[in-house]
Amino acid sequence: MIIDCAYYRDGLRQHVEAMSVEDAATHCKTGGFVWLGMFEPTADELKQVRDSFGLHELAVEDAQTFHLRPKVEPYEGDVELVILRTARYDDEREEVDFGEVSVFVGPAFVITVRQGVASDLHGARIRLEQRPELLETGTSSVLWAILDQVVDGYGPVVAELERDIEQVEQTVFAGAVAPTEQIYSLRREVTDFYRAVHPLLAVLATVERGARETKLLPYFRDVHDHLVLVNEEVAAQRDLLTTVLEANMAVIGVEQTKVSVRQNATIEQLTILATVFLPLTFVTGFFGQNFGWLVDHIGAEWDFVVLGIGGLLLPCVALFLWFRRQRAVRRQAT
Repeated sequence: MIIDCAYYRDGLRQHVEAMSVEDAATHCKTGGFVWLGMFEPTADELKQVRDSFGLHELAVEDAQTFHLRPKVEPYEGDVELVILRTARYDDEREEVDFGEVSVFVGPAFVITVRQGVASDLHGARIRLEQRPELLETGTSSVLWAILDQVVDGYGPVVAELERDIEQVEQTVFAGAVAPTEQIYSLRREVTDFYRAVHPLLAVLATVERGARETKLLPYFRDVHDHLVLVNEEVAAQRDLLTTVLEANMAVIGVEQTKVSVRQNATIEQLTILATVFLPLTFVTGFFGQNFGWLVDHIGAEWDFVVLGIGGLLLPCVALFLWFRRQRAVRRQAT
């Protein structure tokens, strides 16, 4: 879909309404330049633009593919294809949305192909149209405006990611266990963001070297400075999330150790209880048998006290002394 198509000359837009692709291609031959903006165009629309402006088929094919990293590719006819990754933080889902902008830059035209919801360039066009002294420099000014818009859009994303990281960090270092899946998801977002930011440094350096107007060099350097700052912050966030993940795993290990200690204590108590009842069960079971000797020789009360009650007390005393000795041995070992 064609969003806007305008012809610029002498630093001014020459008409209000958007022109057709054919008219734009004709104006390219009369001085000035054309800026054609497209959003998720169809194959037929891209073919029309390719035929009208003489774009290389590989460049057009490249603009239809979603890339993981920014890049710049030169083509015949002094045309460059600059691919940028855009980013926007969604407050409702608390996730980062990524988009892409493919920019065809020639001496007399700029064609932008946007993919994804995070790739709006309307603000860049409006701001550049308010700077006629920059528009007079030609198509390089459009590329600067787009780069400036994209890099400025990284700032809010960095701030929101920093807020999410601080929340997870506070949870982990407070001794509580943060959801590991949440940390992994956040680290994946930061890694994807780093892939969008870091390669753009090389792209921007290439664009600076090939800038057609020296008047724009300070503006490109300003974008470069902002990009370096964003790159350092994103790299620091990625390293911090690695530390948070390791700390979270340590907290999980401590919690599992506590559970194991409690389970061991319970098992030890049950073992002691079973050990106590084992000889008692044996004694009561033995004297509960109807052997003739037991029936004939145990008839008095003292026989019952000595053999019955004493038979129960004796193993209890023996077990008490044995447990006491084992506890003293453990204390000496520690």
